[in-house]
Amino acid sequence: MSQAAKTTIDQAEVDRFTAMAAEWWDPTGKFKPLHKFNPVRIRYIRDKAIEHFGRDASAHRPLEGLRVLDIGCGGGLLSEPMARLGATVVGADASERNIGIASTHAAQSGVDVDYRAVTAEELAAAGEKFDIILNMEVVEHVADVEFFISTCASMVKPGGMMFIATINRTMKAMALAIVGAEYVLRWLPKGTHQFEKLVRPEELEKPVLESGMQIVERKGVFFNPLMNQWNLSKDTDVNYMVLTTRPARAD
Repeated sequence: MSQAAKTTIDQAEVDRFTAMAAEWWDPTGKFKPLHKFNPVRIRYIRDKAIEHFGRDASAHRPLEGLRVLDIGCGGGLLSEPMARLGATVVGADASERNIGIASTHAAQSGVDVDYRAVTAEELAAAGEKFDIILNMEVVEHVADVEFFISTCASMVKPGGMMFIATINRTMKAMALAIVGAEYVLRWLPKGTHQFEKLVRPEELEKPVLESGMQIVERKGVFFNPLMNQWNLSKDTDVNYMVLTTRPARAD
């Protein structure tokens, strides 16, 4: 396939999430796991961005002046908190219905987010650049992981950051994130994740490094059933996040 004809979109995946779009903001609905996951990932993004950009951790809007892309934003579960932290947020999703739900909720909540039904490659072709790109729980649903990651990386400004979160392709992940979460506990609709589309850390990091970015750290995320919450961990066998940065230009 020629570079011009390449796409990051897996239409079956877009259709799957479009069908569930009305439930994005229902904490007891089909996106309940994301609502539970949200606090730990928001805290991680906030803390790392404050550290990286030298912001005041006690400030009410510590990300003021930073431009953020939430790619594959769905209903806006991350976009809105980032905007509340002061960032100028573009929420992008290939599903028109997701963007409609997200836009309506933001308007009702009084939060300013620039939502767009657009692909990563369309944003990159338009020359868009961002201080922070949130690439969260998306890569396991795209058609071409390397192309998607490199396309997103191309939009990170010098000195900027990209956060990537996904599920590892391991038998442990098969047991917990697919069989356990979808078939036993029924946290997610059956078929939400396909094992062959899960992504190992090194498969993410290859296009990141080839794009001139650096790997800062990997962090595992695990669910503690006794506390009924997600926590950071050193174990990246199932859910994990990768923090990447683009070096600042030399003066």
